[in-house]
Amino acid sequence: MNREFEIFDRRAVRAHRDRAAAGLGGYDFLFRAAAEGLAGRLADIRRNFAAVLDLGCHDGFLADCLEPDHGAELLVQCDLSEAMAGRAPGRRVAADEELLPFAPMSFDLVISCLTLHWVNDLPGCLVQARRALKPDGLFLAVMLGGGTLRELRSALLAADTELSGGAGPRVSPFADVRDAGDLLGRAGFALPVADTAILTVSYAEPLRLLSDLRGMGEANSVAARRRSFARRGVFPRAAELYREMYADADGRVPATFEMITLTAWAPADTQPKPLARGSGEVSLTDILGAGDG
Repeated sequence: MNREFEIFDRRAVRAHRDRAAAGLGGYDFLFRAAAEGLAGRLADIRRNFAAVLDLGCHDGFLADCLEPDHGAELLVQCDLSEAMAGRAPGRRVAADEELLPFAPMSFDLVISCLTLHWVNDLPGCLVQARRALKPDGLFLAVMLGGGTLRELRSALLAADTELSGGAGPRVSPFADVRDAGDLLGRAGFALPVADTAILTVSYAEPLRLLSDLRGMGEANSVAARRRSFARRGVFPRAAELYREMYADADGRVPATFEMITLTAWAPADTQPKPLARGSGEVSLTDILGAGDG
């Protein structure tokens, strides 16, 4: 990949997941909440999906949330981390989301839970996912959005500026919901929809949030991150500022996670098509009553 456009250090992403794999069950509350949301979306779609790809499967938690009545006969679970993929039950493969090894038109459903926010070439990844789908196959994914960890970002920036005279990126940049939705159309999907929801987690101690992020395998993997140890006192000072800026009356602090859900379909001739421009039989002027009165 062209390093000029590398936002994330994918080797670091893999290493963080490798280290987190064995203990993920103790830190997977965010993943399971997102997976339950995806399962709810699927429950509203009365379709059978015989061949399913779980893209970025972690340790296979999403499979536990999928309803058996969707008719899945084949579930392939794929993760960048071999250690994570190795813990998923059933068929699994270690593969990079930016270079998928699947043949065109292999799956009826590609589903992804909280992994795409670490992809450098998200447009390319979406194109590959669309190609892997059969016509009228469903793409359904949830990823972290721009409002994620805004409190932590502010506290670390303030602490870094105060103690170091400057700040390097310590929290990942996340996509905007509008941009994410636009990328679906650019990738060739039909009927693209992107929506967002906020999940807020409460902590008695801000530094516990950092521990949870490491346990999830979600530690900082920004390519431009500082590679040296943080100056002594940065994280304790950030925790103090976190409390000062965000603590409630009970002394607890919030951690915001913005969940962007992407829904789209591989194009098919059977799908509804918009009418051609100018083909409407009723005048909008007549409907609105323009010129009346």
